[in-house]
Amino acid sequence: MRYDVGEVITAMVTPFNEKREVDYERLESLAQHLVSNGSDAILVTGTTGESPTLTFEEELEILSSTKRAVNNKGKVIMGTGSNSTETAVTMAMKAEKEGADAILSVVPYYNKPSQAGLIEHFSAVAEAVDLPIILYNIPSRTGVNMQSETVKILAKKYQNIVALKQSCGDMDALSEMKSICPSDFAIYSGDDSLTLPMLSLGACGVISVASHLFGNEIKSMIRNFKTGDVLTAKNMHMKLYPVFKKLFMTTNPVPIKAALAEKGLICDYVRRPLVELTKVEKAELFFTLDSI
Repeated sequence: MRYDVGEVITAMVTPFNEKREVDYERLESLAQHLVSNGSDAILVTGTTGESPTLTFEEELEILSSTKRAVNNKGKVIMGTGSNSTETAVTMAMKAEKEGADAILSVVPYYNKPSQAGLIEHFSAVAEAVDLPIILYNIPSRTGVNMQSETVKILAKKYQNIVALKQSCGDMDALSEMKSICPSDFAIYSGDDSLTLPMLSLGACGVISVASHLFGNEIKSMIRNFKTGDVLTAKNMHMKLYPVFKKLFMTTNPVPIKAALAEKGLICDYVRRPLVELTKVEKAELFFTLDSI
């Protein structure tokens, strides 16, 4: 790989207090918990971190706090994407200045650029920083699907575009990417339930939500697959599959925050327009978690 971020990257939630202000104390303790329980790296200020409702100042403080808490026990990646190319470039530069190990840059959302527009957008980001860049394709949220040819063009042109987070269940697209992209370009599953299938087609790991709770188990699943113990890997996938699906029973990160609050790691507050789980939804989620 051009840059080894690891196999299990946790897309970390942003803890809030009852005033829905960032709870930096719980954020730091959660980051320490994650790197001690299977996470090779932590992604902050991504979708799971509720980036749409964070201020730029909060995002940079979250990065600094997480770096301090992790203390070089794992890499810290910052989500810096925007549907404005200028903003995406500015935030990438600020992440580099503040010591991020890498950045995650999402396909621009809402304005629905063409593939040519995506190439120009990510080229501007890649040319502005030396940081390793992970592209992020999630058409269910952005309204645009980054095509395999687009990924290939960017990966071949820029050595600091090192990986892709693919949150799309199109296995044909993954096969095509693996066949046309440089061999040292990494692809990560962006969906916990698709990690094992994507590993079989050459993905290197997962940018995970479930690893908040089952980091060691997901790590062992990946390691077992890569060392040839496919049956053990499959059994772990099947064991965790109900959790993978239940954590997306409603909009992420609402369920994972409820699960972490139940364990006493954070409070379950989310920022509007998201709302916390109902009592009925919590009972359904906790029943699934208790059955693992």
